[in-house]
Amino acid sequence: MDGEIRSRGVPATGRYTAPVEMVRINHVETVYKYALVALLLVVIFSLGQALYFMMTDKDDDKRTVWALTRRIGLSLLLIGMVALGIWMGWLHPHDVGQ
Repeated sequence: MDGEIRSRGVPATGRYTAPVEMVRINHVETVYKYALVALLLVVIFSLGQALYFMMTDKDDDKRTVWALTRRIGLSLLLIGMVALGIWMGWLHPHDVGQ
């Protein structure tokens, strides 16, 4: 079933054929989108963790710096994954302004 093309629409009735939308069933796209959402949640968690460390640590601790460094690295990974997904055709940005 992976990569199979199916048609979805209303069966033909009357003198004309109803429009049929071609849908490609590809599970890679779905898994990739879930991975992007999970990575975004990890980035948000890391940002919250850095805020917590900043508010609770009173001494000269490096936990806040490391949490923010992890967040930057994860954000760069997220941007790279979005660019890869668009390049591979798994993500389809909408055409705003066209």
